[in-house]
Amino acid sequence: MRAAGNVLRGLIFDESLLMSIASIGAFIIGEYPEGVAVMLFFKIGELFQNSAVSKSRKSVAALTDIRPDRANLKIGDELVETDPRDVQPGDVIVIKAGERIPLDAKVIAGNSVIDTSALTGESVPRSVFPGVEILSGCVNIKGPLTAEVTKEYGESAASKILDLTENAVAKKAKTENFITKFAKYYTPVVVGLAALISVIPPLVIPGAGFSDWIYRGLTFLVISCPCALVVSVPLSFFGGIGGASRKGILVKGSNYLEALAKTEIVVFDKTGTLTKGVFEVREIRAVGMGKDELTELAAYAESYSDHPISVSLKKAYGKKIDTGRINDAEEIPGMGVRAVVDGKTVAAGNVKLMEKMNVSCADAGPAGTVVHVAAEGVYAGYILIADEIKKDARKAIADLKTAKIRKTVMLTGDAKDVGEMTAKEIGIDKVYAELLPGDKVAKTEELLLQRSAKGKLVYVGDGINDAPVLATADIGVAMGGLGSDAAIEASDVVIMTDEPSKISEAVKISRRTLGIVKQNIVFSLAVKFGVLILAAIGIASMGAGVAADVGVTLIAVLNATRALGRREPNKFLPN
Repeated sequence: MRAAGNVLRGLIFDESLLMSIASIGAFIIGEYPEGVAVMLFFKIGELFQNSAVSKSRKSVAALTDIRPDRANLKIGDELVETDPRDVQPGDVIVIKAGERIPLDAKVIAGNSVIDTSALTGESVPRSVFPGVEILSGCVNIKGPLTAEVTKEYGESAASKILDLTENAVAKKAKTENFITKFAKYYTPVVVGLAALISVIPPLVIPGAGFSDWIYRGLTFLVISCPCALVVSVPLSFFGGIGGASRKGILVKGSNYLEALAKTEIVVFDKTGTLTKGVFEVREIRAVGMGKDELTELAAYAESYSDHPISVSLKKAYGKKIDTGRINDAEEIPGMGVRAVVDGKTVAAGNVKLMEKMNVSCADAGPAGTVVHVAAEGVYAGYILIADEIKKDARKAIADLKTAKIRKTVMLTGDAKDVGEMTAKEIGIDKVYAELLPGDKVAKTEELLLQRSAKGKLVYVGDGINDAPVLATADIGVAMGGLGSDAAIEASDVVIMTDEPSKISEAVKISRRTLGIVKQNIVFSLAVKFGVLILAAIGIASMGAGVAADVGVTLIAVLNATRALGRREPNKFLPN
């Protein structure tokens, strides 16, 4: 019945039709035990096969089971249980201990610890407090939180991840497309050969009986079904995408997963990708006073400014600013600040400010953002400030080199000396600095010409200005935790943890998945062609044919589930 229904829908050469012909044919020629064996073994094999496929799909589906179905909306002093779709940005919600965060929001009251493993793959919980952004899909472990919703349901992190994962399966890899085309031509050819085996030999070979050769043709037909390839190859890619999701790596399609395995050049943006985009004091050089006194003067002079450099100076000082000690604070655009601290005129800024104040300043030494300080018209020293490098940035580059990536490149809009200093510290092969967004696209196009015919270029970025480059590269990778929506939208892969070291992990998962796909293809074809030859010469029975078809499919499917990788238990939540 299934075969007949498929034929009416145009699906002629599928496994149901092949098995129906084989079993009915066996009854017609009087091979009743063989006819029963075909049906019985096929159903048993199909049962195991469906069980393996179902287990794999449930395992992947569990990864995306992060969409909350309710939100506790705070209206006045009451809590109203509401569908998250009906909650709007600006509304206030309460997340109780043990509940999943329903929408992206900012904490306005309460302190707690949240489990972010569903989004990032990171099992270490994160502390949250008023002012901290929290993402939907994470679980509130400790105490109740009151938060203001920042994004509507469709734009929340959980919804976007689900959309990415669900849509990923629709984008087929070249290997999958090849298998689909292969099966389309392979099956009719083999059916034709089975017909020829059944009819031609009895007509041309003296003494050959139709019954014997029809049996061989039917066995040949049973073996011919390419379901091992058709089922296991897409499942391998599906498993690879699921395994990557567990690590906080969202791949938007199996075509991108396949392409990652061929990566030759990896190009990085600097700020927000390899660095935190947060300035920190790296060096203090005092003249005529102590380092602590120089830091204090600079922090007080910059105390009224909210510029990131000013924030880093106040952070380095580490003490509360006594505003009563400051008079006549003035910000000089493009140069720095001037203020009267404890009756002394203090200037803190760049070389242009020192020239304006007629102060001769020393060479700043290493590259970076330098704040020169003068007190009462006398040079007091400088403070070197640089963007803080992410803790795993060096590991990321080292891992890529271990993975035999041919070249690592950094593109940045920063000054040349700053870019070169960062690249040297991290271990990047080549750096191009002082680039505008358009320049980054042009440089990426140049680098695309340096890869081999089959090689791929990966670009990793996080900002709005990276979106054009992400779209230009063979594979665009966006930092999803802090990255802009434009970058995430333009990318092919999203790193939810903001860790550059995940790039090499994505490449490893890709290569492992592709290896499993190749194993299934070689194994399936080798066994099938071997048994097809045995069937043609009359050695293999119909039972062997069923084993070659369903048995090989089952083994290939079980092998495909390895692409999911080993699941690590969450030590903070019950399994």
